Amino acid sequence: MSYEEKKIKVPRFSEESGFYTTKKRSKIMSKIRSKNTKPEMLFRKALWAKGVRYRVDSKYLLGKPDVSIKKYKLAIFIDGEFWHGYNWEEKKETIKSNRGFWIPKIERNMQRDREVNKELNEMGYTVFRFWEKEVKNDLKKCINDVLVYIQTGYNI
Repeated sequence: MSYEEKKIKVPRFSEESGFYTTKKRSKIMSKIRSKNTKPEMLFRKALWAKGVRYRVDSKYLLGKPDVSIKKYKLAIFIDGEFWHGYNWEEKKETIKSNRGFWIPKIERNMQRDREVNKELNEMGYTVFRFWEKEVKNDLKKCINDVLVYIQTGYNI
């Protein structure tokens, strides 16, 4: 994959740079899921209930979409607000600790999301990205967006 924009470099955690991992911090971070989150499960169950069959975390597609439907060339991601930079320009200012790590980390995640979208589009896939809070607060609308896409001959 070639990058159009310069790849953002994310610094590593290191004791030399003043970051110390504690058992408590380590335990908190270990609880953060990357797969099968509650919003993902809600979305998948609702989609299945509507009769839509799909694949989960397809390793054959770039970015491993949370839900993919090969028949309709559809890739669906359900992104966490913190990790993927929801309302980023405003939120960036609220990060108080370890800004030197978190700001490049989240900006790189956002950059990677753009790269994945572009590659999937070039492969002929349509990409849907929903925020976790969208799925939690308005699951019906999210599911309806996908169903409308499928039912209208996937030409949105």
